[in-house]
Amino acid sequence: MKSTEAAIGIREIPKAHKWLTLSIQHLFAMFGATILVPFLTGLSPAVALVSSGFGTLAYLLITRGRIPAYLGSSFAFIYPIVEVSKTSGVAGAMIGSFLAGLVYGVIALLITMFGLNWLLKLLPPVVVGPVIIVIGLGLASTAIDMAMYLPGEEQVYSATHFTVALVTLGITILATVFLRGFLSLLPILFGIIGGYVFALTQGIVDTTEIQAEWQNIISAGSIGGFMQALFHMPEFLIPFKDFSPTEVFSWHIVFIMVPFALVTITEHIGDQMVLSKVVGNNFLKDPGLNRSIMGDGVATMIASFLGGPPNTTYGENIGVLAITKVYSVFVIGGAAVVAIFFGFMGMSTAIIGSIPSAVMGGVSILLFGTIASSGLRMLIDNQVDFGEKRNLIIASVILVLGVGGAFIQVTDDVQIAGMALAAIVGVLLNLILPGKEKSQGNGRMFEATEMDEQQNDGAA
Repeated sequence: MKSTEAAIGIREIPKAHKWLTLSIQHLFAMFGATILVPFLTGLSPAVALVSSGFGTLAYLLITRGRIPAYLGSSFAFIYPIVEVSKTSGVAGAMIGSFLAGLVYGVIALLITMFGLNWLLKLLPPVVVGPVIIVIGLGLASTAIDMAMYLPGEEQVYSATHFTVALVTLGITILATVFLRGFLSLLPILFGIIGGYVFALTQGIVDTTEIQAEWQNIISAGSIGGFMQALFHMPEFLIPFKDFSPTEVFSWHIVFIMVPFALVTITEHIGDQMVLSKVVGNNFLKDPGLNRSIMGDGVATMIASFLGGPPNTTYGENIGVLAITKVYSVFVIGGAAVVAIFFGFMGMSTAIIGSIPSAVMGGVSILLFGTIASSGLRMLIDNQVDFGEKRNLIIASVILVLGVGGAFIQVTDDVQIAGMALAAIVGVLLNLILPGKEKSQGNGRMFEATEMDEQQNDGAA
């Protein structure tokens, strides 16, 4: 793979006066999306920031400091976290996240041993595309509920909240369409900030906690008191300290959470392909896709030990690399450290906590639709032929089972439901129905043969 001219190379340490600025750029790029996931799932945004920082640092370590990727909260796990939390609480969702991370580890080991083609045959575009569509559409009602109804009330319509949501959506759309360069990577952040300002004019922002934090800071009588007022311990949820995993575990958690790991792994491979092209280094070969997937899995397990959402590589930060041509892993590591720093700042937690649900709902309308559209784009890019009955059957069954909310009641306490069931059935149909080669489309999804050869070379 040809080398891309870099302003700052992968292992190059930037000058001190540039380092912080470049790292903060990456923080801005990931910030809006990373805090949105915990906001939608009932987790702590502060913990999400801390876990994304530690997860990114672990990823950089596992990949030997050779892949400049930032890891933030995964949108694919919003639905399973919410569903598991209903029956097993947030602790159950953390167990599920840990198990999903273990799946990453198993897949990484299998890739090391057998290459990659087996995974691509298991998850061709005709399976992964519709599952991604289901993930986006399955979250649509969540976005609309947050946008239209009073928070904490059962289906109580609020014209004020819906107006705030629509204004937020409008700002996000305008930012997406008209901003250029680095600013084009921040539509979610601009949408949240613009919607927040408009929400202030509508009187739906509760600033009580912000005022309390500010009062504590200005009334501090010493440096020690000031530091104590400025920084707070995030609300971590730590296994064996805050809950007993053996008491919370159930097979229901496994069936809900684990199937999503297969989908996010395919997204991870796609990110690595794009990142390799942007930087000009073949990361699939060196340090190897097995290490990259292992790093992603470890980051997700770290998040589960802290009470944060699963992590994944962020396309927004890949976009920053493409625009700035600053590929330094030290810049990425700096962004991770700053994210951890922000997670411990009480004022940042108070500000994030004061964002109205209508603002997040407005952003989510576009974001969840984009997730669904990305699944459709996968099918188009790979030229999946729906004139083939096999492809039509697989996609149709996945869509109806997933969006329709079908479930299988295994026992009184164990249920395989919704998106997880759709993903499992899709994989089984792909394995059972004849003509598997027709589900690969034009073969561009991950360039399977080339990657498999590269991975085998790397393993050797």
